[in-house]
Amino acid sequence: MLRNGLEPWHLLVVAVVVVLVFGSKKLPDTARALGKSMRILKSEARAMKEDGVQGGTVSEAQAPVTPAPADPSAIVH
Repeated sequence: MLRNGLEPWHLLVVAVVVVLVFGSKKLPDTARALGKSMRILKSEARAMKEDGVQGGTVSEAQAPVTPAPADPSAIVH
């Protein structure tokens, strides 16, 4: 269906539509906000990855506590 995929004129049409929709005055602010959001996302992902590496396994304090099953032979009637 899409043999050539994305050609250069497709990108040109998308750029023109973006300029028409957002206006040329708001594009720098929009790009700046997008860049800031990407930096925040990247730093948060890095922090989560470092927390996962440092934590390694679940500690006993974080592990859910399940009671041991009762031994039916130990029950006295």
